[in-house]
Amino acid sequence: MGVDYYNILKVNRNASDEDLKKAYRRLAMIWHPDKNANKQEAEAKFKQISEAYDVLSDPQKRQIYDLYGEEGLKSGQFPPPPRSSRAHNQSFYYNNHQQHPNPNFRFNPRNADDIYAEIFGESSNGSAAGNSASSSSNGARKDGYFRSTTMNGGGAREFPGAGAGAGAGSRKAAPVENALMCSLEELYAGSTRKMKISRNVIDSHGKLRVLEEILTIDIKPGWKKGTKITFPEKGNEEPGVIPADLIFVVDEKPHPIYTRDGNDLLVKQEITLLESLTGKTLELTTLDGRNITVPLTEIIKPGHEIAVPNEGMPVSKEPRKKGTLRIQIDVRYPKRLTDSQKYELRRVLGGNS
Repeated sequence: MGVDYYNILKVNRNASDEDLKKAYRRLAMIWHPDKNANKQEAEAKFKQISEAYDVLSDPQKRQIYDLYGEEGLKSGQFPPPPRSSRAHNQSFYYNNHQQHPNPNFRFNPRNADDIYAEIFGESSNGSAAGNSASSSSNGARKDGYFRSTTMNGGGAREFPGAGAGAGAGSRKAAPVENALMCSLEELYAGSTRKMKISRNVIDSHGKLRVLEEILTIDIKPGWKKGTKITFPEKGNEEPGVIPADLIFVVDEKPHPIYTRDGNDLLVKQEITLLESLTGKTLELTTLDGRNITVPLTEIIKPGHEIAVPNEGMPVSKEPRKKGTLRIQIDVRYPKRLTDSQKYELRRVLGGNS
């Protein structure tokens, strides 16, 4: 049969129009590309959900799909009705008294955004989403929608929030969280992680099987400890339960040289007493491998801190901006001085009495 549209929407084969709408609303809220970090995966899933709803909500498309599967639906090639049935009935009925499809049918899928606008327009009492409700100070709206500015459409688009049509009769399993340990170098420059997971899924025959998947996480420059990356419904499947969301929570590995403080980087440097008085040039290697020099030209006291602008961590929402590199300097004093050294210090520093 190819693609199982019923399984995509998580409905049975006797699902009513209302069942289909509820299932579509719930899945579209989860997988809309503008609500997911992994837009490529979300866009593919969103199109799949939209196609499934398009086919199953259209009586003619659903009839052809039930009879001949995805291949027959999209190719438009149907076997002719058996001649024996022609002699008994002029209407030619197939499985469960379904009429033989129109031979002139051609599959023409609807646009995913049009379906979305239609369904969520209906869920807002027939008006376009958000036309009548006022906004609160944080962007949430009284009708359960929130506003999100997108790059694709050039304007504001609205999606259902927690209060809008989320129930499809099933409870959802609690989210599963896993730590994602990242080095400071990864959080500075960004990186890509591939995570292999194994989970139980229900196949088209209702049987449990183990599915292995590779999840891709694009670590963005400037992400901080506690940042969460959510993969909707990637937990184990079980009858009557919506699979849990799989959540990865960023944690930072200790670094041998640098310590992070928000968008700033802290590094400790030790100099001698002589260097604190006469000057020194500090040499540091940044997290992206560059060598920088910081000259000390003034007298340095213990605990002195030098700020180097734009050499800290990237600001996640503005990657071109960076925090400050803060160099905390400690002065190492000699453990002992000879009499001649003490004499020279008094002479140079004007301490003779």
